[in-house]
Amino acid sequence: MSAARYFLDTNIFVYTFDLQFPKKARRAQSLIAGALGSGMGVISYQVAQEFVSVARKPFQAPMSFEQIEKYWHTTLRPLLAVHSSPALFIRALDLARRDQLSWYDSLIVAAAMQGGCQILYSEDLQHGRRFGDLVVENPFL
Repeated sequence: MSAARYFLDTNIFVYTFDLQFPKKARRAQSLIAGALGSGMGVISYQVAQEFVSVARKPFQAPMSFEQIEKYWHTTLRPLLAVHSSPALFIRALDLARRDQLSWYDSLIVAAAMQGGCQILYSEDLQHGRRFGDLVVENPFL
């Protein structure tokens, strides 16, 4: 685990509940535990919102609202450091235009940058891709 501040994309949280990929689930659980223990992990409201959307659908059994609320208090809320803002929106627009990112990917990259992160853990973006001081790492490779 790096001593650098890092951002966890939504897929990290989703894999902790995906029984089809136990190796990814273990790696994701390790990243989240490290983030909670070290205080170096960061998420944005977008990650929390996307997680709830996914948690209500494709898992073997959808999470109940009570389970989601418990997960919010124990896992998501302690990591939440980046809130939506006009500055985040403008930075994401610039990233989408300049770096040819999808809108939602540009919001994740902008949030990681706003959170002062050096690493963005995600499998949705090219491993090793750099955005200034931010580097994308796919933790499942």
